Amino acid sequence: MAEELDLARVRNIGIAAHVDAGKTTLTERMLYYAGASHKIGEVHEGAAHMDYMVEEQEHGITITAAVTQLPWRGHAIQLIDTPGHVDFTIEVERSMRVLDGCVIVLDGVRGVEPQTETVWRQRARFRLPALFFVNKLDRPGADFARALATVRERFAVEPVAITAPPPGDYEGAVVHLIDKTRWRFHGERGEQVDIEACDPATWRQLQPWRENLLLAAAEMDEALAEQVLAEREPDRERVWSALRQAVLAGKVFPCFAGSALRNQGIQPLLDGVTRLLPSPSERPPSLAHRPDGSDEWVAMTADGPLAALAFKVQLWEGRRHVFVRLYRGVLKPGDEIAIPGPNQSVRQERVARLFEVDANRKTRLERASAGQIVLLAGLRWAGTGDTVCAPSHPLWLERIEAREPVLGLAIEPQSGADEEKLLEALEKLQQEDPTLRVEEDRETGQRVLRGMGELHLQIAAERLSREFNVNIRTGRPDVVLRETIGRRAEAESLFHRQIEQADGKRLEMKAGARVAVEPLARGAGVTVMVEPSVKPEGAELNAAQRDAVASGAGDAVAGGPATGAPLQDVAVRVMELELFGGLSSPQALRVAVAEAARKAFAQAGGLAMRPIMATEVVVPESDVGAVMGDLRARRALIRDTETLGEMTVIRCDCALDRLLGYITDLRGMTRGRGQFTMSFDRFDAS
Repeated sequence: MAEELDLARVRNIGIAAHVDAGKTTLTERMLYYAGASHKIGEVHEGAAHMDYMVEEQEHGITITAAVTQLPWRGHAIQLIDTPGHVDFTIEVERSMRVLDGCVIVLDGVRGVEPQTETVWRQRARFRLPALFFVNKLDRPGADFARALATVRERFAVEPVAITAPPPGDYEGAVVHLIDKTRWRFHGERGEQVDIEACDPATWRQLQPWRENLLLAAAEMDEALAEQVLAEREPDRERVWSALRQAVLAGKVFPCFAGSALRNQGIQPLLDGVTRLLPSPSERPPSLAHRPDGSDEWVAMTADGPLAALAFKVQLWEGRRHVFVRLYRGVLKPGDEIAIPGPNQSVRQERVARLFEVDANRKTRLERASAGQIVLLAGLRWAGTGDTVCAPSHPLWLERIEAREPVLGLAIEPQSGADEEKLLEALEKLQQEDPTLRVEEDRETGQRVLRGMGELHLQIAAERLSREFNVNIRTGRPDVVLRETIGRRAEAESLFHRQIEQADGKRLEMKAGARVAVEPLARGAGVTVMVEPSVKPEGAELNAAQRDAVASGAGDAVAGGPATGAPLQDVAVRVMELELFGGLSSPQALRVAVAEAARKAFAQAGGLAMRPIMATEVVVPESDVGAVMGDLRARRALIRDTETLGEMTVIRCDCALDRLLGYITDLRGMTRGRGQFTMSFDRFDAS
């Protein structure tokens, strides 16, 4: 990407989808047709340009989001290929945070799948304009109309086809509904495109798609609406312009058809990216917070003090590098930057080098400006979600929130001599991936590595061995638990203690509290209400005492009465406090409230909650009975089933601990043909 950017001709996009929908295969074709790659790397051969990690090549999936660039018709496209497996969803989350638009890939047979829904929610959180690419239309059972129907049903939006397959058996061509042309893809790699007028018979059958497109565009342009209603042929450029307005406003989601593996339908999609998705300057300004408590809107411009977001830390050739997206200003090697932290703290560092990135290759830059995504070397402190800004103008951009891990694995080095090396390697892995956590089990003293699923932890163990030369022993996976309570309860506590101090004097502390607790709906979190009546009448809490009361309630929810796991979906209400003059110090109040709350929780009865996973199982129709029986034995709640060709999709909710190792059993029941995906939905008693 050129150092001097014309932002109007820049597109920062992501490719996202459910696992195995064909994201990386699509990206490989886009690079090839744009001339950014001289050959097409295939995922199934372990040769994909974007899947450069050894673990990605061995497992045949994308694990880490990879950045690359490609030119297309005078535009510079910066593209991030994201993982589709739910265990690596943080890679999608932080990529969506810094992109301007995205292409969501759908399987032409299955349409919207579970992880597609997760990706859609992540896209919606950042209000990103999106295109759909309906892939794998060459497969038996593929149905373009049905795939778009799943978009309409699951996302409650109206998909608008821009290209569509001709009716009948898929023959590798697509019809462009704006230009009324048929595109055929020839050559060894689909690089030769024949464009001809669509024949009248085919066009008549596709007329409903065309009408839907024109009606969607007409919503944004009154003059175009008059032409459409009068059944006059509209100007093509006017249609493109109106569609672009609708896409940027989030009212239209264009859809393209094709088969990436068969090299079909990619060039029209690239045209759609440049003509329909926004440039960096067309995105709304970003909200930032200043140390004095005021807010500031950061516009995408090279003028003004630096404002950038660090969205990913990556070890590159053993050294720490940070991916950042520039929202304002210019950055050069040697520049001093500030990283505002909590409690008004600000750390200053110096940028050693800047790089442009192409998958696992980097090229040095002398300058980066607003709109670019670049790699920085030399930053010791910047982490995922931190703001990188000018020292003279500190501010905080919206952070990237990491999900809590749901599965743990006890680990220890095979050799005691590797203890320090293991700790150092784990620290580096946690910097790269905020959803990996290392904790110490208080009961067993074991070190536990926590992550988002079995594959996530398996990949981490493989990286420890390959990258850091640390071999580990692992225990059985341990599911993270939470607790809630079964009913409302109240309890009182009178804390009274005398403590002998170092100078021989006795410090007396005394305070009383009455606390009520009650369960909340699932997913409600923890609510603490501190509006107590205070005895004796007329007494008032000072600021330190009020903070101590809230802290005491927070102490109590850290561990429930049944398993000691953190409490969730509960309300704690401090109803009454009793003060004893100078004896009721903040510390005394904190202990009294915590003790009263713990007594109330014990009376209410603790309920252990397991991670419940939204699960989708795809099996041959002949094996549905056996698989359904097995799921019921695992106490899964069956939501619905759907038949797609010769395969049946079973959607259910099931506790994570009952799905550990399930893939092995599923393959045994289906002779290797079954597959399943799951994503965390909620903690619940089961």
